[in-house]
Amino acid sequence: MATWLLKSEPSVFSIDDLQQRGTALWDGVRNYQARNFLRAMQAGDEALFYHSSCAEPGIVGRMTIVRTAYPDPTQFNPESPYFDPKSPAGTPRWDSVDVCFAGKFSRVLTLAELKAVPALAGLALVQKGSRLSVMPVSAAEWKTILEIA
Repeated sequence: MATWLLKSEPSVFSIDDLQQRGTALWDGVRNYQARNFLRAMQAGDEALFYHSSCAEPGIVGRMTIVRTAYPDPTQFNPESPYFDPKSPAGTPRWDSVDVCFAGKFSRVLTLAELKAVPALAGLALVQKGSRLSVMPVSAAEWKTILEIA
């Protein structure tokens, strides 16, 4: 089982939205490296939910991958902000996965707090210039984050 971190702006899709729905499509990833990480996910993998571009960015909860990568339907929808007119239907560029709510933390684990933990120095999230919306988390990093939470 692999572990991951996925980012979303809470004004677009939040941990509360996922909790309410139970299971949801994780769509809109438009970076090739992040897309490749989505393609590597397996059903049963666990992920951290990170709120980005908000007043208090940080890890807010957990989710489980319940469906492996498949073509992101938003790339074909002209009404979607994630529409990609250059993505061919026969060989789509972008993928999505389905995730299931697994738990909400009692507080936000802020980026500043995470950066201050020596055991998380290798976590891609805390690296300068790391802006990927999907990234792997090592087993040791996962354990440390859950201990902090």
